[in-house]
Amino acid sequence: VQLQASGGGLVQAGGSLRLSCAASGRTFSRYSMGWFRQAPGKEREFVGGISWSGFSTYYVDSLKGRFIISRDNAKNTVYLQMNSLKPEDTAVYYCAATSRGDYYSSVAYDYWGQGTLVTVSS
Repeated sequence: VQLQASGGGLVQAGGSLRLSCAASGRTFSRYSMGWFRQAPGKEREFVGGISWSGFSTYYVDSLKGRFIISRDNAKNTVYLQMNSLKPEDTAVYYCAATSRGDYYSSVAYDYWGQGTLVTVSS
């Protein structure tokens, strides 16, 4: 599976942005997907995940209510809707695919996209 993240950019605090992650290959629907982010000088952290069916979603507690993950298996795409953005959300955002059930750990993921930069200005 090859992943291509897009949709990053510069946005003012309080604004919204939707990231997309397009996957190649016919087996996309077999993978659970996750979003991670890495801010400058910090470690990569889990943002959220979604099951292969899309029925279950998981978020880091601090982002619940502001970030929403969804997927469209017909389009081989997973989305990250980010609302009420804050300067501390500035980071490179990565999508990843996993065949395992451990959404929260980056080592559980088999495939990674290249990342897309989100910059939130104050």
